Amino acid sequence: MLKRIATLVVLVATLMLTSCAVSATSGLKSHVDSYQGYEFLYPNGWVPVKVEDGPEVVYHDLIETTENVSVVVNPVPEGKTLSDLGTPTEVGYKLSKNAIAPPDSGREAELVNAEAREKGSKTYYELEYAVKLPNQARHNLASVAVSRGKLFTLNLSTREERWGKLQGQFKTVVDSFSVY
Repeated sequence: MLKRIATLVVLVATLMLTSCAVSATSGLKSHVDSYQGYEFLYPNGWVPVKVEDGPEVVYHDLIETTENVSVVVNPVPEGKTLSDLGTPTEVGYKLSKNAIAPPDSGREAELVNAEAREKGSKTYYELEYAVKLPNQARHNLASVAVSRGKLFTLNLSTREERWGKLQGQFKTVVDSFSVY
C-alpha cells in the first residue's frame, strides 16, 4: 500500500513539474521556405499577408495589425560573405538608411544594438532599432545573413509601448531565423 502511494505521489509530482515547464518556443509556429533556403518561427495568431513587389513573406498579428515579421531576399555578388559587406554596425546603419528609414520616408531609425553571432557554419548580424514615424514610435529587430549569393533579412516590428511585453518572444523569433 505504501509503495502504491509513493508511486502515485511521484507520478503526480512529475505531471505537475512537466506542465509547469514552458518552452522558449511555445506559442510560436514555423515558416519554412525550402526553395529560397530559410526558416523562422513566428507568433501563434499571426497570419500571412500578400505584398506585391515587396518582401518574400509577411506575417502580421490579427489584432495588432502593425506588428509584423517579414523576410526580404536580395542578391549579393558571388563569393561575398556577410563580413565582406561590413561590420554589424556598418550593415545595420546601411539597412536603416536604405530599408527601415529611407530618405523622404518621414521615418527616423536609430541603431540601438548591433552584434554578430554564429549559428552552425553561418554568421548572422542581429540588429535592433528605435524607429520614429510621424505618428508613433516603433521598435524593430532584424537578423541578416548571406547564403548562396543572397542577402537574407528578417525584420520584426512592433509599437514601442508593446516592446517591453514582447521583447522576449521577439528575440526568440529573431534567434530562430536560419538560412541554408
